[in-house]
Amino acid sequence: MNNDNCIFPASRFTTEALEVKALYRIVKLIDAAVHLDTALSAILKVLHDTLRMERATLALLDEEGQKLAIRASYGLTIEEEQRGVYRLDEGVCGKVFSSASPFIVPDVSSEPLFLNRTGARPLCSKTTIAFIGVPVLLGEKPVGVLSVDRLFGMEVSLEEDVRFLTVVATLIAQFLSLNQAIRRDRQQLVQENLSLKAQLHERHRRHCIIGHSKAMQEVFWSIERVAPSQATVLLLGDSGTGKEMAAQAIHEASPRRDRPFVKINCAALPESLLESELFGHEKGAFTGAGGTRIGRFEMADKGTLFLDEIGEMPLPLQSKLLRVLQEQQFERLGSNRTISVDVRIIAATNVSLHEAVTQGSFRNDLYYRLNVVPIILPALRERREDIPLLVDYFLKVSNQRNKKSLRMSRDFLEAMTAYDWPGNVRELQNVVERLVILSAGDLLRLEDLPDCFFAPKAVAVAPQAAVTAAIPAAAPPAAPPQRRKLEDIEREQVETALLRHGWVQARAARELGLTQRQIGYKIQKFGLVRPEFAR
Repeated sequence: MNNDNCIFPASRFTTEALEVKALYRIVKLIDAAVHLDTALSAILKVLHDTLRMERATLALLDEEGQKLAIRASYGLTIEEEQRGVYRLDEGVCGKVFSSASPFIVPDVSSEPLFLNRTGARPLCSKTTIAFIGVPVLLGEKPVGVLSVDRLFGMEVSLEEDVRFLTVVATLIAQFLSLNQAIRRDRQQLVQENLSLKAQLHERHRRHCIIGHSKAMQEVFWSIERVAPSQATVLLLGDSGTGKEMAAQAIHEASPRRDRPFVKINCAALPESLLESELFGHEKGAFTGAGGTRIGRFEMADKGTLFLDEIGEMPLPLQSKLLRVLQEQQFERLGSNRTISVDVRIIAATNVSLHEAVTQGSFRNDLYYRLNVVPIILPALRERREDIPLLVDYFLKVSNQRNKKSLRMSRDFLEAMTAYDWPGNVRELQNVVERLVILSAGDLLRLEDLPDCFFAPKAVAVAPQAAVTAAIPAAAPPAAPPQRRKLEDIEREQVETALLRHGWVQARAARELGLTQRQIGYKIQKFGLVRPEFAR
């Protein structure tokens, strides 16, 4: 006969099985460690549900390390939990914490150390309430106290409860340690994210240009590399792409940032006035020259001169400009005195200077003198991922300027992103400003956009077709076109691009500014079928 059956009653084996079950349920909560309060409350509920322990609390050291406060509980109201605050040497909790040892109160009604600060235990009860507290140790250092109530008689082994709760307290310590590690990692990620954002904001603040796309990152990289040098820079790109802002950014990032940044549009003035604006004139140099006037080169001495629309400069002036670039010297109109200057030149054009050289409208030697460091500003359609950023920025600025608080609908923003923007950033800014001014509501919607957003793209036609199209047809006037859904426009754009590129998805995707995965999704979404397979 096994003596164990006499020493340990059947209830002992039942209790051990329940303890194992409780530990299993607690360990399964490890995934919830990131949500610490939820996990701790769930652990205390397991003690009640599985082992019939009544009120359970977990008091942890506060952030200042001066008090113990209940962090999680089971069987307490919110008000009772908030009252559970103890000094480190106060009451039973203080004794458990300061000694880092378990403590048992067989009957709370007869223990002077038991404070019942929460008020959760009845003052008068026919049932004996036992209180068990065990320390929560993290690296052998107490960080809290786990406590439970027992409502049972002598058949309950409080020492066995202490042993089990010590194991639970060890698991809770691991939860706390894991949560601290998660918080440290999260804080580090937040700091890294803030640091990266600060770098981006600093870059945008320094360059005054908004854009996270790869194309704009290449522009930023070029600006940062060329700015510290004295090299002449040629900015290329469509009208409205931000060439003037790029020139300003180069100046602000250069050693000349504290010196003048002078700009002139070479296409805005006739030849005679442009020469005077660039080089200055003496009194009486020409009719109307009532006094001496310094030119832009003198204004920009020790600084930067930005020559916008350089491709429109008349040929006679190009030779004079070339001399200034080579020798840093010139004479004012009507003067023989040579003036020396130290000026860095940044030029910009939206036309091909190479073609202009071929056509004879631009000097070959000046072209090579200007084209030392070319920087291409991408068209807005080539960096569509920047459009939401730009729209958001211009909307905020326009809202502030016009004392409004307009928001955008999703369809509106999608249409803005899908549009090709022939006028680039300047056109986008003007459209947003106009919509803010004219809008009577608080939300910009798809129907608020101009008609050009809903017009089909122009498709190149064969010469014969162009001739045929030029012949007017006797037909009644067409009804005004109705606005189509954005989805229909998008489908047409995708299908047209596929047809134009012989259904080579990679080429069509490149034209539309999409990835192959995105265009594959759209083909599936719109149910597009290659013509030879449609039969």
